[in-house]
Amino acid sequence: MPLFETHRSLLDGALQAAATRGHWTPFPESPSPKVYGETGQADGQAAVAALLGKDYPLQQPGERGRLATERSPYGVALDVRYPDCDIHALLDAATQAEPAWQALGPRGRVGVLLEALVRIHQRSHEIAHAVMLTTGQGPMMAFQAGGPHAQDRALEAIAYAWKAMADVPAEALWDKPQGKNPPLVMKKHYEIVGRGVALVIGCATFPTWNTYPGLFAALATGNPVIVKPHPNAVLPAALSVSILRDVLAEQGLDPNTVTLALSPRAEDTQALATHPAVASIDFTGSNQFGRWLIDNARQARVYAEMAGVNTVIIESTNEYAAMLRNLAFTLSLYSGQMCTTTQNILVPRGGIATDQGHKSFEQVGEDLAAAVTELASNPRVATAVLGAVGSPDTLARMQQAAGRGRVVLASRALPHPEFATAQTHTPLIVALDQADSAIYGEECFGPVSYLVATDSGAASLKVAQTTLRDQGALTLGVYSTDRTYIDQAVALARRGRVALSINLTQGVFVNQSAAFSDYHATGGNPAANASYTSLAFVADRFVVVQRREHVAAPA
Repeated sequence: MPLFETHRSLLDGALQAAATRGHWTPFPESPSPKVYGETGQADGQAAVAALLGKDYPLQQPGERGRLATERSPYGVALDVRYPDCDIHALLDAATQAEPAWQALGPRGRVGVLLEALVRIHQRSHEIAHAVMLTTGQGPMMAFQAGGPHAQDRALEAIAYAWKAMADVPAEALWDKPQGKNPPLVMKKHYEIVGRGVALVIGCATFPTWNTYPGLFAALATGNPVIVKPHPNAVLPAALSVSILRDVLAEQGLDPNTVTLALSPRAEDTQALATHPAVASIDFTGSNQFGRWLIDNARQARVYAEMAGVNTVIIESTNEYAAMLRNLAFTLSLYSGQMCTTTQNILVPRGGIATDQGHKSFEQVGEDLAAAVTELASNPRVATAVLGAVGSPDTLARMQQAAGRGRVVLASRALPHPEFATAQTHTPLIVALDQADSAIYGEECFGPVSYLVATDSGAASLKVAQTTLRDQGALTLGVYSTDRTYIDQAVALARRGRVALSINLTQGVFVNQSAAFSDYHATGGNPAANASYTSLAFVADRFVVVQRREHVAAPA
């Protein structure tokens, strides 16, 4: 049975879910042995352990040596050696693989990708452990975000790509009446053709979740892909690329339709990005390099998610304790190293009304600090939530931020029960004034939050609007018991083109995004020029090439 038909129900489920936007996933997020096997976790960890300190089993064109670039935030010696390939050899190989991948057509390509995705899912524990060791995510988050949630995003991209391509008929009979004369009749064919080689540049924090959408969208629409992982998070990408290459080879296709490009040399990445053969680039990372890509890779369509300043506005609440618990978890999850994590918390300097009476600005800060401290009081729970800080640069930013205002909650290092040298740190909260926009108006990536005293609730809206305009954001939150104020926040979110969360007090957090339901980023503010996932994310990755010729009029 063709792979498309084998996995048709999976595709149909994704299309239905994307249309209704309700909760749906074919990839369970709980690492239950009943779903993933009694020995699934142990087998996955053993598979990763077997790769450490060795040459990664990947053979690609143009290999000129081996590189080991990863440093685990948990202090684990990784030392996996990956092929360092000449970029021109990879580009040539991708170009040579393109015709056969193109000839496969939408159904063939989608079938192959669904098969690969199912196999990726079967190796969720292995990929999750690789994500954990390379990024510093906690084990549960690494499994969920690195495994099933990333797979959801991949499937979502495939579904939207199929939807965009299915809108184009393969052929048509054009029959134009000519009055008393014979009609003009033509047979027209329409072929979906990818734009060319796609470059997918991964990030250090979410090497599958942020890589899969562009990877699968580009492949589905007919483009060969070169995956350029972040040097510190290669293994999850390498495993994913290997699975794709295995499926391609089994189907008699060129495995170089997907390749891995690893080089610590910035000039190699820049040369790849600006090469005439590269037609699209997916990027997650810093503003500096994202803007460089947009300015210099003029031959390519660039889908970029960059830095932003995410904000929560507290105007009032009738669930004070629940609000604080929700915010404490938001600030702590993966040590604030998520592109959706709140940085600025805006509170009127005169305080807020709550179900526990009036709370001053200072009291809100103290209570939020206490909520974070309580979450971190159990070392095993805290380290699972916090994970580890991935970069020395992040630790340096934390130290700098502590000197920029009144410290409401000092960050402290926590011992990790399993990894003695893990860089685990509790969040830092610093109080600032509305006038300190030079500080809170810039992103400070990591477990750093600014509690900003504003002149009023109305002023908070204006501060948030200015930050959105200047820096962009992926998330915005508001707490208020005043429906009119909430409506003003809704209008602000619309103007700022940012996703808004209202009065989150339960088990959903502002920094979480659910595939098939939540659009991750809007593409409408400086933080990102694209969204996971809308038709716009996939539809411009291919063109329609038509041919036509006269035929005899139907009898």
